[in-house]
Amino acid sequence: MNVLESDGHQIHFETQLAALAQLIEAGKYSKVFVFTDRNTSELCLPVFQSMMDDYSNFDLIETEPGEENKNIDFCIGIWKTLLDFEADRKCLMINLGGGVITDMGGFIASTYKRGIDFINIPTTLLSQVDASVGGKTGIDIDSVKNMVGTFTLPQAVFIESAFLQTLPSRELLSGFAEMIKHGLIVDADYYQRLKQSNYEQTAPEEVYRSVVIKNDVVTEDPQEKGLRKILNYGHTIGHAVESYSLMNDQQPLTHGEAIGIGMVCEAYLSVTNNSLSKEELQDIATYISGLYPAYHIKEDSFEELLAFMQSDKKNEHGQILFSLLSKIGSCDYNCIVTEKDILESLRYYNTQVSAVAG
Repeated sequence: MNVLESDGHQIHFETQLAALAQLIEAGKYSKVFVFTDRNTSELCLPVFQSMMDDYSNFDLIETEPGEENKNIDFCIGIWKTLLDFEADRKCLMINLGGGVITDMGGFIASTYKRGIDFINIPTTLLSQVDASVGGKTGIDIDSVKNMVGTFTLPQAVFIESAFLQTLPSRELLSGFAEMIKHGLIVDADYYQRLKQSNYEQTAPEEVYRSVVIKNDVVTEDPQEKGLRKILNYGHTIGHAVESYSLMNDQQPLTHGEAIGIGMVCEAYLSVTNNSLSKEELQDIATYISGLYPAYHIKEDSFEELLAFMQSDKKNEHGQILFSLLSKIGSCDYNCIVTEKDILESLRYYNTQVSAVAG
């Protein structure tokens, strides 16, 4: 389980960063930068340094934490910082942090001087099973998720469970949503195992299984022309809810909480617009609604949510496209759904949450 061969790079599991110093040495890099946010610097940088035997031959670049800072203004500031450090095209950026850091750090690296090497060391469950794998980089524009970005592979990814011990329960639950998604779209047995597991004590074997699922899909379709779109299950509605919450809620939803909502709604659409059974829908809805905090989607937010969905980068020819389940463990993509059905799915979620809470 230690090393997974991916398309053009390796994903290292539970190796205490053993190969990182070797990669740096082999790359003969002019400078090494570690890109973090303030929280990661406090909680995870000491873990990183202890694994690297207090390796200190790097310059630290720190940004503010949070999805709201994953934008072009912060990128410009970091590009300027790299210029101030006289970073050339032979430098290396190590992205140490969660999905915001790996998404934004990868984007910064892939565009600075037309591209410098980068390595991802994801420190959250979400980034370990999702954001750091697959070569997608990106930033948000006007709260619309990942509207500008590139497909650029890191030199390597290092996944260490030690970093997960720094996370609060809510962040672990956020990442767990992507693991549930992996089971629903590809592996029904894995989904059933996850239902019996504890997200606060996620086993390295479960993280590995999720990464293998994502890596297999991405390797077959690296540019998201076809099969890779199944990884968007739960995300068309989920991203819209996440963007709305970010703009309107005093305590915004986490990514995983929003994707949980999206998976319930899109399971409903999988019944009305694909072949998912009503029994499977009830299984999914009951499990996810019981796992994640209740969130009421206001009727007066529906039009704004539709507007976010219409801006989704996966759409084609003005149509909102969904990835929908044909059964638990199997998913189809490019499914066209009417606005009426989308709104009904939001109402279904509200009804389901009320039933669980009631």
